[in-house]
Amino acid sequence: METNYFEMYSQSLGRVMPMKVYGHAGKPILFIPCQDGRFFDFENFHMTDTFAPWIEGGECMVFSIDTIDAETWSLKSGNPYDRIRLHERWIEYITREAVPAIRDYANWKNGWDGYPGIMTFGCSMGATHALNLYLRFPDLFDRCMALSGVYNASFFLGDYMDEVVYKNSPTDYMAGMPADHPFIAEYNRHKAVVCLGRGAWEEPWSTEYLDRRFHELGINIWVDYWGSDVNHDWPWWYKQAAYFLPFLLG
Repeated sequence: METNYFEMYSQSLGRVMPMKVYGHAGKPILFIPCQDGRFFDFENFHMTDTFAPWIEGGECMVFSIDTIDAETWSLKSGNPYDRIRLHERWIEYITREAVPAIRDYANWKNGWDGYPGIMTFGCSMGATHALNLYLRFPDLFDRCMALSGVYNASFFLGDYMDEVVYKNSPTDYMAGMPADHPFIAEYNRHKAVVCLGRGAWEEPWSTEYLDRRFHELGINIWVDYWGSDVNHDWPWWYKQAAYFLPFLLG
C-alpha cells in the first residue's frame, strides 16, 4: 500500500496541520478520526486492513487528517462561544485548504483534469464531522459514510446555541431546511450512508430524527440500523465499512 505524509500550514488555524495519504489512485476519501483523534488513527486502529482491498486495487485513496476536538467540542471548561468559532475555523481549514490539496493530489495521481468529488468518512465523533461536512457542502463532498455519530450539538455544548452552533448541528439545520432547498437535489445525485448499532454506548436519538427528516424532505440517504449486539466500537465499524464501501464506491 502506497503511503505519503504531508504537512501544510493552515491560514485558518494558524498552525501546521498534518495529513497522511493511503493509496495510489481512485476516489478521494477524507477520513476524520474519532473524538480528539489524530491523523495516524486510520492506521493505528487498523482501519487500513479493512480498506486494503479497495486501496490496493486503486478504487480509493484515503486522506487522514487531525481533529482539534480537544480544543472545541471536548473542552467542557471552555467558553462555548469561542469553542464553536474555533471549530468553524477547522471547517474552513478543511473546505478552503485541505479540499483543494486533496483534489490536486487526486487529479495528479489519477491523471484527471477536473474537480473530483470527495467522500467523507468517520466513526463516532468522526461520523458527526463527516455527515456535517457532507450536508453543509454538497458542492465539495459527494459521498459520505457516517458510523455511530451523534448529530445534535447539544450533546457537546449543552443548552448554548447561536448561529455558528446552528450550522454545525445537523438535526437543527435539517429541521429548518425548506422542502424546495436546492441542496436536496444535490444530495439525491450523491450517495451517503448513516449507520447506527443498537448495542452498548450508541446514542440513537439524533440518527432516528435525521432518518425521519430525510424521508419528509425526500432525501435518499441510506440510514441503516444494526442489531442490539452491535456496539459503539471498532470491530463493528470494520464490518460496517466493508459492507458499505462497495455501494459508495460503485
